Amino acid sequence: MQFMRLGDPGAEIPALRTDDGRVYDLRPLANDIDAAFLARGGLDAARAAVAANGMPGLDDPGDGTGLRVGAPIARTGAVICIGQNYAAHARESGSEPPKTPIMFFKHPNTVVGPYDAVPIPPGSTRTDWEVELAVIVGRRTRYLASPEQARGHIAGYAVSNDVSERAYQLDESGGQWSKGKSCEGFNPLGPYLVPADDIGAVQDLGLRSWVNGEVRQDSTTADMIFSVDYLLWHLSQYLVLDPGDVINTGTPQGVALSGRFPYLSAGDVMDLEIDGLGRQRQKLVPALIY
Repeated sequence: MQFMRLGDPGAEIPALRTDDGRVYDLRPLANDIDAAFLARGGLDAARAAVAANGMPGLDDPGDGTGLRVGAPIARTGAVICIGQNYAAHARESGSEPPKTPIMFFKHPNTVVGPYDAVPIPPGSTRTDWEVELAVIVGRRTRYLASPEQARGHIAGYAVSNDVSERAYQLDESGGQWSKGKSCEGFNPLGPYLVPADDIGAVQDLGLRSWVNGEVRQDSTTADMIFSVDYLLWHLSQYLVLDPGDVINTGTPQGVALSGRFPYLSAGDVMDLEIDGLGRQRQKLVPALIY
């Protein structure tokens, strides 16, 4: 099943799309797909309600041709990112593979819908794409005893684009990457959240990206240095994770930072997909200056 939010920014309808393509309105069950919904077991409740024919249908196909598709989580509290979690990407970045996970943050308001336009920051010449597996936290998580405990704390997964401005990240950072990660619209998420139980081998998912129809990244989560379960366990030793928090788990090789491809410009189009989690697309546009 695929959990979605459909409608204009700030007015999205919580929805569920079944494997046969039918879309259901979840408003009789919840105001939104947010931290409270996840914490009270909303995914399972919605699944049961739909199975019992207890939810009204929606005519919208939920594929971006009708109502706008929003990010699948509303008002996320934190976007926690893992850097250089694929060995080949670490090498193309000029670094040795890390011996412990590299953590940084994006501003939560970077999270936008999977088809929303992404503004190029004023004067930017080094805006980059990064397809990533996003983990959506389902339960408050602190001090897990082992990575094996992590799976029970994961609500689901989604496609994430960790858009980056490399000059801000590397040259103007002051030693921390978040300046280059937190510009407006720099974290398209979705098109939907797939419950963790619906994804079998999370460490064997193909993930790919294209720019203007040309392949940029083509890899698999099997190449992660630190697995999803390990990352959740590791992070829980340093901070409390809350329902609705998003963890971007790293990107594979094939970004512009490698020097093999040009950076993004206004008018370029990014496509990103992960097996079982759908496909997203964004057009780059000039940023509005106020």
